[in-house]
Amino acid sequence: MDNNKRSSKPKPVILTCAQPTGKLTLGNYLGAVRNWSTMLDEYECLFGIVDLHAITVPSKPSILRQNVYSCIAQYIACGLDPERCHQFVQSHVIGHTELAWILTCMTPIGELQRMTQFKDKAAKLGFKATEESDGNELKFTHEGMRAQASINAGLLCYPVLMAADILLYNADLVPVGEDQRQHLELCRDLAGRFNQKYSETFTIPEAYVPKTGAKIRSLVNPTRKMSKSDQNERATIFILDEPDQIKKKVGSAVTDSGAEILHSQEKPGVSNLLTIHSSLSGQNIHSLETHFNGKGYGELKTEVIELLCETLRPIRESYHELIQDKAYLNQVLKDGAGTAQKRAFKTLSKVQRKIGLPERT
Repeated sequence: MDNNKRSSKPKPVILTCAQPTGKLTLGNYLGAVRNWSTMLDEYECLFGIVDLHAITVPSKPSILRQNVYSCIAQYIACGLDPERCHQFVQSHVIGHTELAWILTCMTPIGELQRMTQFKDKAAKLGFKATEESDGNELKFTHEGMRAQASINAGLLCYPVLMAADILLYNADLVPVGEDQRQHLELCRDLAGRFNQKYSETFTIPEAYVPKTGAKIRSLVNPTRKMSKSDQNERATIFILDEPDQIKKKVGSAVTDSGAEILHSQEKPGVSNLLTIHSSLSGQNIHSLETHFNGKGYGELKTEVIELLCETLRPIRESYHELIQDKAYLNQVLKDGAGTAQKRAFKTLSKVQRKIGLPERT
């Protein structure tokens, strides 16, 4: 085989989907998005903005629409070059909901009720899950009220939609965090179940484990991860924060007792600042501990502030230019949806034929 034929071998397909939930945090950037930009040459990368998942909880239509544009602009500003990957909106591609329905009809309700995230979200609404005596179903109670009145079916079934998102493109690899591994296992089970019943159709996706991304903690409570939903505005750095906001947030960040600047479990606040410094500067933790030997917390915070301002400035400036150019963003999404749709139709037509649905004329 000559080199040209060898080089024409299709790249593995890697699919990453995220809900459009507003501004990305520093944790999102350092823990995930920055790593995604390193995958563009080695893999065929599909980045889906899953707006249909976002409506499982109440949202204002205007804000949801705005968040989609904001999400794509932030992705591009962070280095996801549209010339080297495909970025699309889930609702722009025919096939996600159709395949989700087909897979839902193959999914026992007990499997969905046992999903950890579903039980956690139900618990936040005040519902308690108890297993029926036959072990096949969970019963949800809420102080005499019926659970069905408050837990929408989308919240229960969205892991199947997530499986459809993946299988529609026959993705080889899917980057997932620990909180999504159970959903990926359901996806793999459904793919195997379909393949066994109707013949080989779906690629069984594998979890993609990228280079370890930094785990950034809350600046107010470093025992928790940094979150965009934190009620304390000083707990979270957003990639679009202005320098004065960064200065205030890092300046008030929780440190620890004792004067030594060390990375240890006993010093979560200082450890978090060192992790941020290391992720941005490229220096390892040991070198930073040596660098800050004999120095105070103020000097550590000053350097972290400078690094954050320097790193986020070009991202912020690029974002503000992009978000003003709706025509360009629409074209990026149109091109991405076009590529995604070709893959989706190919898979969907095969699935429909195998389960016995008549061909469209």
